Order: sequence, then structure tokens, then C-alpha cells
Amino acid sequence: MSIINGKEFIERLNKMKNEIWFDGVNIKGAISDHPAFKGILKSKASLYDLQNSQDLKNEMTFFSSENENPIGLSYLQPKTKEDLKRRRKMIEHWARQTHGMMGRSPDYMNTVVMSFASSANVLSGRKNCFPENIQSLYERAMKHDLSFTHTFITPQVNRSQVYLGFSNEPISAKVIDRNEKGLVIKGARLLATQGGLTDEVLVISAPRLFLDPSEAFAFSIPSNTKGLKFFCRESFVGGESSFNYPLSSKYEEMDSIVVFDNVLVPWDRVFYYDNVDAATDFLVESSFYQFAYHQVITRQIVKTKFLLGVAQLLVETINVGEYQHIHEKLSEIIIGLETMKALLEKSENDAELDEWGSMRPSIIPLQVASNIFPKIYPRFSEIIQIIGASGMISIPTESAFDSEIRSELDQYLQADGMNAEDRVKLFRLAWDLTMSSFGTRQTQYERYFFGDPIRLSSNLYKNYIKDKHVEEIRGLLNLKN
Repeated sequence: MSIINGKEFIERLNKMKNEIWFDGVNIKGAISDHPAFKGILKSKASLYDLQNSQDLKNEMTFFSSENENPIGLSYLQPKTKEDLKRRRKMIEHWARQTHGMMGRSPDYMNTVVMSFASSANVLSGRKNCFPENIQSLYERAMKHDLSFTHTFITPQVNRSQVYLGFSNEPISAKVIDRNEKGLVIKGARLLATQGGLTDEVLVISAPRLFLDPSEAFAFSIPSNTKGLKFFCRESFVGGESSFNYPLSSKYEEMDSIVVFDNVLVPWDRVFYYDNVDAATDFLVESSFYQFAYHQVITRQIVKTKFLLGVAQLLVETINVGEYQHIHEKLSEIIIGLETMKALLEKSENDAELDEWGSMRPSIIPLQVASNIFPKIYPRFSEIIQIIGASGMISIPTESAFDSEIRSELDQYLQADGMNAEDRVKLFRLAWDLTMSSFGTRQTQYERYFFGDPIRLSSNLYKNYIKDKHVEEIRGLLNLKN
């Protein structure tokens, strides 16, 4: 087998019976029936159906010489610039299906697994490293069209740079034993989006100062592994009504704390362990950042287009398009959109083959885009709030339009060229996008998607080649080296 459909995805997940705790209760029964998860799982299932669509199958799948069945295109290791563009088109199809609201659509983690496999040789010949296990994961993921979440982040006990994390009992997940069967992990990790809602969880150590060797590991295990628990936050699903909650009812991705209660990780699942240098080098030298940025920025562009559409329809609905301050605000969104598009295309145009034959998009344009979006997305959300003004507050529910006050709502909430019910639908969409718990989580999510914005800026500064610009100034002033 290779690609699965939505029904197969849901059935497989329900059978796993992952240990998911929600509001202090261990969920029993089919996870796809739970009010906090049914919307996102239905939306995710629709993505798997999309790659089975006869109209899109050629743009969503590929064939390999080792497999006669179609494989999801998000697993394609690009060898040419055309391959990169094929991947982008596939990402756009899935992003449009969810309006860019799903940060953990399957193609994101598929891309991560693909990037790890394409540069697994970074680990070759190094102590406690098993690059062959990464390749095995990649092949297994393609064969079964697996879904993944991942966790990089350690609990925020103390974020100072000199904190060494001493405690009697592990807080951050660490290796507490090594035996003939594998590693034993105890402790917790943040922040697994869709944690418990996927086939596997990929655990990897993010490089940092004073990384304890017992925390320097990477592996992927099934989400129903004994001792693996997912502790969920409060759900931001407002309700099942797509009228009242047009976005959160469909796209609310649960975030969870991942707890390892003496979890045994078999040796054939381990990528590396007890190797701080490998943990640092693997993320830095692999193609992870290039391909992950490429996927995320493609999705963010689709999301920005959606925000522009909402903003413009608000303008037309309440007839404020004659005001120049409105033009200025909408132009901000247009400028942001076109800047992101240009940077993405530049990353593809400047792509180069790496030493292992993968066509990596250029990292600098992608880093620039990843520094821009956390700043402009909150502003775009604010622009929609400003345009909507008090209309973002006066938004009756679906039930109100089915009550005896319907005629009065029709009279007092109509817009120029739009009836009251449709106008309220639009404003509820704008509210759910920018002001509901779902909407504010979206803002925080995009603000920190790739981590601390200051570190992102610092990494861009360190990676950017500045010498030739300095030499130009030295030459102008005839300065001696």
C-alpha cells in the first residue's frame, strides 16, 4: 500500500487507542467522535481524500522505482528545481483546503521525515548514531502514508542560559536507562501540535547551550507506545456549528504535553543518543530547515491570501472602500503577501544541489520570510479587527436567526448589498479568525512557529554574507585591513 484515504486514516487512528488526557480525563472510545477532535480529524481526513482525487492525483502523488503504488508527493526528495515547484504546488493544494489554518497538515511532518532521510549521512560513522534507522522510517512512512507530530521543546522550568536542569526526578525528557532492547525515556516535552492524533511522534533534541548528553537523542515511535501520554490543553472548539464557529469547528489543532513514563524506545527506532555534537550538527547540517521553511512559508502565503479575502469582503460589505486609510491597511496585506511570494520563488530559483544530491531551496530568502511573517501576521489580524470595528462584537448566533427575533435581525443587521444572515456569517468568520480563542491561538502560533523571533533574527544575521558589502565601504574610504 501507499497513499491512504480519509476513512482509512480515521479508522487506523481509532484502533490505536492512544493515551490522550483531556480536561483531566483519559479519553476512551473512538477519538474521532470526541467533540474536541472530531472537527480537525474530519478536516485532516479530507486532505487524504484530496490526494486520491482523480483531478489532483497527478499533482499530489509520485511513483518511485521501488514502489508501483502512488506515494504522497510530500515524501518526494527533490532532485531538480522542477521537483521543488511540484512540491510547492502539492503544498498549496492541501493549504487551500484548510485556508492555511492547519500548521500540522500531513505534508509538514512528511517533509521533515523526507529532509532527515535525504541528509541522514550527516550521522554516518559517528558514535551512538544510526542513520539507517532514519532511512527505515522514511521508507515505512511512504509505504503506509503515516501521519506524524513532533516535539522539540523542553518544559519552561528556567529559561536562563546557565540553567543546567538538576532535579531528583526528570522534568525534561531524558534517557534514564540503556539496555539490550533500547533506550528508556522519562520526563516531558512540549509542544506537540496534534499530539495523540497521529500514527507516530518524532522526538528530537533542539540544539542549545549546556545540552545534557542524556537529553541529546532523536527517535520516532508509535503514538500508542506503552507509557507514552498526551496531556491536552483546553479545547478552542467553540462548537460544532459552522455558522457560529466557521474555523474552530474545523481546524482547531490541539496542542499537548508529551509525557514519557519510562517509555522503551527500541534500538531500531533510535536515530542517535548521548551525542551532543550529533544533536547540534544534524539539524544545522541536514536539509531540515530548508525544506521545513519551504513548506511552512508556502502555507503561510495561502493563509495570507485568505486574510486578504476576508479583509476585502469586509470592506465591500460595509462600504468603506472610499477611505484612504482603508487603502493603506489593505495595501499592508498586499505588500506582505507579494513579499512572501517573491522570497519563496527566489528560494526556488536560487536552489542548489547538496552533497547528497537533493535540490535544497536557498536558505536566506526563506529565513527572511520566516523573520517577516511573525511580525506581519499579528498586524494583519489587527487590520481585520479595525475594519470590522463594532461589527466584530454585534454577531448573533445561528439559533438567533431561527427564533422569533429573526425579522428584527434581518432589519437591523443587513448590509449594503448583503442580507443580515450573510453579513453575520462574514463577521463571525472575521471574529473566529482574529478574536476568538482559536483566532488568538493562531496569532501566537504564527508568532513563534519557528521559535524565538530574536533567535531567528540572530541566525539570519550570522548566516548572511556581509563581507562583500563591508569591503565596498573599505574601498570607498581606502581603509587598511
